[in-house]
Amino acid sequence: MTREFASGGDPRRSIDLLWGSPERGRRGPKPRYSADQVVDAAVAIADAEGLQAISVRRIAQELGVSPMSIYTYVPSKAELVGLMFDMVLGETGDAQPPGQGWREALTHVACERWKLSERHPWMLDLALHRPPLGPNLLARHETALRILDATGLDDLTKDMVIDVLHSFLVGALLEAREAREAERVSGLTDAQWFAMAEPALTARLDPTKFQHVLRLGEAWRTADKAVVADPVWRFKFGLGVVLDGIGALIKARASGA
Repeated sequence: MTREFASGGDPRRSIDLLWGSPERGRRGPKPRYSADQVVDAAVAIADAEGLQAISVRRIAQELGVSPMSIYTYVPSKAELVGLMFDMVLGETGDAQPPGQGWREALTHVACERWKLSERHPWMLDLALHRPPLGPNLLARHETALRILDATGLDDLTKDMVIDVLHSFLVGALLEAREAREAERVSGLTDAQWFAMAEPALTARLDPTKFQHVLRLGEAWRTADKAVVADPVWRFKFGLGVVLDGIGALIKARASGA
């Protein structure tokens, strides 16, 4: 599936919609719905059926209005998906948990984002290289930058650290979704698939050339697969590795390395 850019519309118009009031200055009868209600309806459709189900006509059907009336709120789907993304970001708190250091605070932020994307899987179908610069996104970024204040890192480095953490999180979420989809399509769990594939593959591997791969296969064979194959466990393990790397960077910068 092609990922949809979350900021594919005109950036100035998108920022006006994200930060301003679309109803301001409108003449004539009071509109039947607010812009937030239109975005709410789009989010509900995407939650149930995926981002591909979103269209002006479909939203109009859900609200019982004409498609043309939807355009009075949002000019196109490009701006709408940006409004959807920023709206659901508002479901997470922006306050740093009291009494926590940067590592614990970033763990909390990452886990909240994981849960948010699990509630709204369509978020993973958005390309966020140029994100919608809405109030909720900026509030989340402000929080993450503030968390890193005590590390001594400069602002640009803090921003790149946040980007690394985000890239890991998106990758882990996509992997978890692929795992669920593979099990749904095949009817096999990862453990069942491995049990079928591993003996056939092992019989074809030369131990002199693939000694590390064979040792890994043995490790998987004896591992608690309910743990190591669990996407949440793998997410937390990977998050710990990323945070270890950030900690090493902070220590190196503090020592002048």
